[in-house]
Amino acid sequence: MNDTIIEEGLFGWWHAGTPAARKALMAAAFGWMLDAFDVMLYAMVLASVITDLGLTKPQAGLMGSATLLAAAAGGIFFGFIADRFGRTRALMASVLLYSVFTAMCGLAQNLAQFAACRVLLGIGMGGEWASGAALVSEHWSSKHRGRAMGLMQSAWAIGYGAAAIVTWIVLPRFGWRAVFFVGVLPALLVFWVQRNVQEPPLWLERNAKRAKDAAARAAGIAVPEADAATPTPGFRDLFRGPLRRITIAVTLMNACTLFGWWGLNTWIPAYLSLPTTQGGIGVSTAVMSGLVLAMQVGMWFGYISFGYIGDVAGRKRTYITFLLMASVLLPLYGAMRSPVVLLALGPLVAFFGTGYYSGFGALTAEIYPTEIRATAQGFTYNLGRVASAAAPFIVGTLAASRGFFAAFAVSGAAFLLAALAWRWIPETRGRELA
Repeated sequence: MNDTIIEEGLFGWWHAGTPAARKALMAAAFGWMLDAFDVMLYAMVLASVITDLGLTKPQAGLMGSATLLAAAAGGIFFGFIADRFGRTRALMASVLLYSVFTAMCGLAQNLAQFAACRVLLGIGMGGEWASGAALVSEHWSSKHRGRAMGLMQSAWAIGYGAAAIVTWIVLPRFGWRAVFFVGVLPALLVFWVQRNVQEPPLWLERNAKRAKDAAARAAGIAVPEADAATPTPGFRDLFRGPLRRITIAVTLMNACTLFGWWGLNTWIPAYLSLPTTQGGIGVSTAVMSGLVLAMQVGMWFGYISFGYIGDVAGRKRTYITFLLMASVLLPLYGAMRSPVVLLALGPLVAFFGTGYYSGFGALTAEIYPTEIRATAQGFTYNLGRVASAAAPFIVGTLAASRGFFAAFAVSGAAFLLAALAWRWIPETRGRELA
C-alpha cells in the first residue's frame, strides 16, 4: 500500500528510489549536463573561431569529427574501466579529463593545438556517458529505469542551454577564449562524487564474486564453471550467440542517430550566425543564443517525455516514432530563413531529434549482463560515434558547396536509416537486470 502511494504522481518514481539511487542519478545527470556544456561550447563559438584562426568550414568540421572519434575511443576505454574498477571511478576520471582540456582549448594558437585539446576532451566526453549510464541503470529497477535514464539524458539539454547563456554573456565581452576557460568548472563535481556516490550493489556483488574466484584459482582451488563469475569482461562476449546480431543492429542504429544529431547540432549555431553571403542566417550572437536556448527547452521535454512514454508504450515503438519525425523535421529546419519560424520550429526539431537518447541506456542495460554492461554500453554507443564522426566534416563540406538545406537533409536521412535498424532490435521493456 505504501509503495503504491509513494509512486503516485509525476515524480513519485523519484521517491520510490533508494537514497543511493537518487545520488547516483544526480551524479550521472550533472556529469552529463556538464559534459554537454563543455562539448557544445565549441559549436557556440565556432563562427568566431573560424574567423579568428582563419579556418575553412571543412577544417572546422574536421575538428568536430576528431572530437567524436576520440569520444568513441574514450567510451570503449572507460566502459572497460567501469566494469573492471567501478562506475564511480570511471565517472570521476572522465569528468576531470574533459573539464581540464576544455579550458585548454582557450589557449590554442593554431589548428593543431586546438585539435589536440578537442581530442583529449573527447576521450573524457565518451567515458562519462559509458560509466554514468551503467551507474544509473544498475541503481534503478526496471519499472522506473526509463524515467531515470530520461532524467539523466535531459541534463544534456540543460548543459547545452548553459553553454548558450555563457556564450551570450562572455563572448561579446571577453572573446571565445574566455568562453572555454569557464569550461574548467565541471571538475568540481569530482569531489562531490567521491564523497557521496556509492557503487551499485549489483556491481559490488559481481566484483566480489570475481575477486573470490580469482583468489581461489590462484590458490589452486577449482571453481565450478556454473558458479564462477566472468574473470575478465571482454568485447568478444558482445558477439556470442544471439547477442551478435543485436550488438551489430544497436551499434548501426546508434551510428545513424549520432550522425544525424552531430551533423545538425555542430552547425546550427554557425548556420544562425554566419552572414548570408556564407549561407547562414546572419543573426546576432544574442539572437543566436536565444534560438539555441529555445531548442534546449524542446530537447529537455523530449528527453523527459521519451522516458515516460518508453516505460509505458515500450522502447521500440517510441524510438521509431521519434526517429521518423526527426527525419522529416531536420531538412525542414535547413530550408527556413526566418528567425521567427526557426524559433517555432527549433523546439520540435530538438524534441524529436534528441529525445530518443533517453531510451538507449535502458535498452542496452536490459540487453547485456552486469559483467559486460558498461563495456557494451560504451562499445555500442561509441563505436557508433566512430561512424558518426564524419558528420561534422560532411555537413560542413555540404554546407559550403550545396548550402545548409542539403547538409541538414543528409542528417535527416540518417535518422530514417536508424529507424530501419530497429527491425533486428528486440523490445526490452520490463526486463530485470541480470
